[in-house]
Amino acid sequence: MTPEELATAIAAALSAAVDTGELSVDVPETVRVERPKQKGHGDWSTNVAMQLAKPAGKPPRDVAAAIAAHLTQTSGIAAVEVAGPGFLNITLDAASAGELARTIVEAGVSYGQGQSEAGRTVNLEFISANPTGPLHIGHTRWAALGDSMRRLLDASGADVTSEYYINDAGAQMDKFAASVLARLRGEPTPEGGYPGAYIDDLAASVREQRPDVADLPEGQALPVVRDLAYRAQLDDIRGTLEDFGVHFDVWFSEATLHDGGAVEQAVARLREQGHVYDDGGAVWLRTTDFGDDKDRVLIRADGVPTYFAADAAYYLSKKDRGFDEKIYLLGADHHGYIGRLKAIAACAGDDPEHHIEIKIGQLVNLDGAKLSKRAGNIIELRDLVSWIGADAVRYSLERYPADSPLTLDGEELRKQTNDNPVFYVQYAHARTANVARLAAEDGVDRGDGFTPSLLNDPTEATLLATLGDFPRVVAQGAELLEPHRVARYLETLATAYHKWYDTCRVRPLRDEEITDTHRTRLWLNDATRQVLANGLTLLGVSAPHRM
Repeated sequence: MTPEELATAIAAALSAAVDTGELSVDVPETVRVERPKQKGHGDWSTNVAMQLAKPAGKPPRDVAAAIAAHLTQTSGIAAVEVAGPGFLNITLDAASAGELARTIVEAGVSYGQGQSEAGRTVNLEFISANPTGPLHIGHTRWAALGDSMRRLLDASGADVTSEYYINDAGAQMDKFAASVLARLRGEPTPEGGYPGAYIDDLAASVREQRPDVADLPEGQALPVVRDLAYRAQLDDIRGTLEDFGVHFDVWFSEATLHDGGAVEQAVARLREQGHVYDDGGAVWLRTTDFGDDKDRVLIRADGVPTYFAADAAYYLSKKDRGFDEKIYLLGADHHGYIGRLKAIAACAGDDPEHHIEIKIGQLVNLDGAKLSKRAGNIIELRDLVSWIGADAVRYSLERYPADSPLTLDGEELRKQTNDNPVFYVQYAHARTANVARLAAEDGVDRGDGFTPSLLNDPTEATLLATLGDFPRVVAQGAELLEPHRVARYLETLATAYHKWYDTCRVRPLRDEEITDTHRTRLWLNDATRQVLANGLTLLGVSAPHRM
């Protein structure tokens, strides 16, 4: 019996209590079940009686008792206990609990997926680094978390689009082009320019495509250098992210907002909404009406649009492209953007509490990392991946909430010991694969038999209950945009598996006859492998078969 099937059984028991007149209450569409926090409190627990006590006009324990009387008659349920203020603690019989192993194996990669976020149309924007240099450790946390959020939303039925906003407009792009051109000509880096050694690589790329560019007049050379160097640097960013397992559905250029007139159109649309005014020769957006600390300039007195104007045009672009929800993942130094972005949403006629969500990620420090010789005084993402490995970097970043400051130890993450969480989880997966491989050599075949009632060892009950909790963890991770819930769950699952492995054998001893116990345990082993793989996939981390 899966948690979903149990929830349906509880709802049916509640309906039966209503039909007999024991309770007078509307039966909720969904009933939530969860794993009890303490051992000995059954396999699953629900607080539905406490939720319905007030509308039912009865004490919670009386409501629970009425439900329990009908629930105990349900096939597959061994016991129902009314506990505390009105909890229902439910114990499944071994056969019903064990059936979950077959359910998981047959579901395969789809186990854990659901429709809890169906109906949501989400634009998820993250990283959005300037294309004037390589990605560094400051971008790494959102690269990992943002991609896993995308995977969680997708697995939970949302229509989600991941988007990278390319900040390719403004003065920094002019300084970028001037820096590359200076390097081509053997000149010093211009004031305020980019001194990193990676500029040498970009200059070489530009020279290969346009050998004559350094000899052109500066007014002709700069646009060519800007375009070619920009494309080369953007390709480097794309490649670095691909190596890190991060995919974007859309790469949106800020320059297109300016070149296509979208900024001017956005100002006009916001003026029609009644939120734009003129003062001192500049054009302002009255964002203080919606909680911002001050009104924001859209167009300066010299006629030049501000970054804020581009932000407004970009928000309207997302709205026009049909995204009901816009999620922004911003760096630790962007707290000031929360009020102004929500004000843009309100000025555009949206509900800031529904149509926009801004998450701020805290900084990451990594002990032992070396600064990049190529990029200067930063730690490059590509160097992290080369040194520690994409799996270890991603998993370590994803197992903590985004709003918690984080210091990682690079050398510890490289160790293959059980103290290293990513190794611990991946090793559990590799162990399940090894068990299946050796069992096959011994002649144990899942297809020859499955008797779920044989999964009656206490470690099997714990492992099965943990496996059954996976869909809830995925749904909650998607709802709250918290991938760390999946990582911590996988560690709990790995612990439950290792304890089961130490207690229950899948392979027969020496000349021992192969029985349905071996075959049924192989189903449980393979179900665990599937859930570990599915969970690691949601984190963008590989599930190795050998370690």
